[in-house]
Amino acid sequence: MATTATSELAACLRSCRERVGPSDVGLVAGGQRRVRGLRREELAHLAGVSMDYLTRLEQGRALHPSASVLGALARALRLSDIERDHLFRLADQPPPGPGAIATHIPASVQRLMDRLTDVPVLITTAAREIIAANLLAQALFPEASAPSRRERTLAWRRFMGLHSSRVLTADELGDDEAILVAELQTALSRYPADDYLAALVSDLRGDSVRFEQLWTSHELAGRHAHQKRFRHPQVGPLTLDCDDLSVDGSDLHIVVFTAAPRSPSEEALALLGAIGLQRFGVEHCS
Repeated sequence: MATTATSELAACLRSCRERVGPSDVGLVAGGQRRVRGLRREELAHLAGVSMDYLTRLEQGRALHPSASVLGALARALRLSDIERDHLFRLADQPPPGPGAIATHIPASVQRLMDRLTDVPVLITTAAREIIAANLLAQALFPEASAPSRRERTLAWRRFMGLHSSRVLTADELGDDEAILVAELQTALSRYPADDYLAALVSDLRGDSVRFEQLWTSHELAGRHAHQKRFRHPQVGPLTLDCDDLSVDGSDLHIVVFTAAPRSPSEEALALLGAIGLQRFGVEHCS
């Protein structure tokens, strides 16, 4: 039985979903729609939650949604900071405070990503957790659609040996590991009160000998490689330029991958786009 709090949260989610149109999130309506705004399955996909769980939330039958779920819903619904904080309070969760890593994507940044449909685009936090990815990025990066925050955090994947489509030489792997550790050290110095980051670093130091060696060495690290190579099981090898853009006023990063014009990688990227759309069963605006 729904309580007053869960009923208010359910009503808020339904109202927010009805206010967001498909074109607002880079989708096309695709035929006659019986509901205003987004369909429930569209929101579930965008937020990375199950249809069943979203249904229970909107019916007031799910108690105590986590901060990560609320953050994902707020991003998918394109909520402002004030609206996001209201959603958290309705769920009896403290809104993200100044001591926590920013995970809320400004509306302007979200609109930019929605319009970049023909190249892979990721948005990452200061800890290099992937918090948003367009369809092409989801087709290229398995980690972008991973079910847990840790599996979407690049350092955790790298040092725990989780699958990646990226191809690295031994030297490139060493450089990449050093950069990821340095980024986490910088993030922890800026956000010492962030519980997720503190637990992540603690577990990595305990579970990975290599991570602990790099963490205690305090070696200076460079920047991520501008050109990166990938091997995708369906389209084969790709060589892509990677531009890592900082979001003004936050520690968020927009990471954009492009291929050289008229190159085999450009053709592979176009094919990957078609495969990605088939996989997710949705159409994107051109």
